[in-house]
Amino acid sequence: MGAKRRKLSNPLALAVMALLSERPMHPYQIAQTLRQRGKESSVKINFGSLYTVVQNLEKHGFVEVAEVQRQGNRPERTLYGLTSAGHEEMLEWMADLLAVPTHEFPLFETALSLMGVLPPDEVTSLLEERMSALRVQAAGMRGVLEALYETLPRLFVIETEFRLRMIEAEEAWIHGFVKEIGEGSLSGLDGWRTLHETGRPPPEWQELGQERPLDTAGEPDTAVESDTAGASDTAVSDTVREGDHSRKP
Repeated sequence: MGAKRRKLSNPLALAVMALLSERPMHPYQIAQTLRQRGKESSVKINFGSLYTVVQNLEKHGFVEVAEVQRQGNRPERTLYGLTSAGHEEMLEWMADLLAVPTHEFPLFETALSLMGVLPPDEVTSLLEERMSALRVQAAGMRGVLEALYETLPRLFVIETEFRLRMIEAEEAWIHGFVKEIGEGSLSGLDGWRTLHETGRPPPEWQELGQERPLDTAGEPDTAVESDTAGASDTAVSDTVREGDHSRKP
């Protein structure tokens, strides 16, 4: 079952509701609390747009004015509290995020899907550079976590621990992939090298573009055959052109 389509999709709105579930706050106090708790590392916080987020939450009935404070000649400060509708929305939204995996289209995954436009040796060099950066990030994060574990329950830093494990997993995967390229055991490597040595995809790659697509019943779909074949030929041609460009000074 997919996640429910929500009236607000900005994760900052969820962070605001989570804080207001503790007690009413004014927007500046919300921003300060998020910063103090280090949430800017896990939630993209644009403090300039925080007031807009609060206004949108109020428009949808998820927060309401709880109190207006005035001290001396200082400007009024409006404190907002979470409504019952906001509390329900917060719980449902949180449950969706925890239970339902979503495809977030990370940029590194995009790069991997298109890396064939570069020669294998260059890709190896670039990935080794990335591994070095990941190791530095992981080492710094381990130091931060060790210090935080001394003063805070693990529950309060669990998102940082998760991010560290993802960095470690990515570094380990890249290490194995680079090793496959170096050993020559990567499936498709010979064709990849041929593409950049000759400027043309190997015959077995060209044959892939000629395969007939299947419809949902498992039979060839003749209605889309010509369009799909044309698209495949275009994709191969684009890759060859990119390969030619990569060898020109």
